[in-house]
Amino acid sequence: MSDTAAASAAPSSAAAQGASRAAVVAAALELFAEQGFDQTSVEQIAQAAGVSRSTFFRQFGGKDDVVFTDHEVLLDRLREFLAQPHRDPWAAVCEASLFVYAHFAADPELARRRYAVVRGVPALRDREIVTVFRYERLFDEYLRASLPGLDPLDAVGFSALVTAIHNHVLRRLIRGPKKVPVSVLRTALDEARRRFGVLPDGEADPAADQVVVAVFPRAMPTAELVRRLRAQLDD
Repeated sequence: MSDTAAASAAPSSAAAQGASRAAVVAAALELFAEQGFDQTSVEQIAQAAGVSRSTFFRQFGGKDDVVFTDHEVLLDRLREFLAQPHRDPWAAVCEASLFVYAHFAADPELARRRYAVVRGVPALRDREIVTVFRYERLFDEYLRASLPGLDPLDAVGFSALVTAIHNHVLRRLIRGPKKVPVSVLRTALDEARRRFGVLPDGEADPAADQVVVAVFPRAMPTAELVRRLRAQLDD
């Protein structure tokens, strides 16, 4: 196979694998809803999805992994996103939250079915708690790494706040019949940044002199204040 052919085949192969995994997830959630999580076997899921048992286990470690597979993919993508340079780390965390929400909001019915399954199985509820904490920890570690000198309590507090707001809006989407647009979450996160003292006031007008006058909320974390002063001086 030529390099060109190999390059074109790779995306299509990845797309096919993604479609296959999506088919397994959809089939599994439907079976879980119809006959219960514990009563559904891997063989039944594989048959309903049109894949072999061995293919199922190549894609998933077990039945519970089917329920949480989206989170594994999303966490990997967020790590890649947060590894990139960002001018405002606080905003980057919020953008990461918005990315996750947009994924589930794109197919709210599937999200509702997944929620119903998790709610009915104690072991899945426990795993969901752990999964939520993984997002929170990712945000916390990113903020500490991006803002040297940041008070750990500020990193933990903001990460927990963003995660809690995200989950609140997502529950509104899942528990209600109507769509909840991404803009609802964005507005809530902007308000959270404002209350936390890390929402920029907007672009400052260029000044003719070299004097920098900066006004910051009293509640703003020290590390963020230093970062903004540096940004003002560098502009």
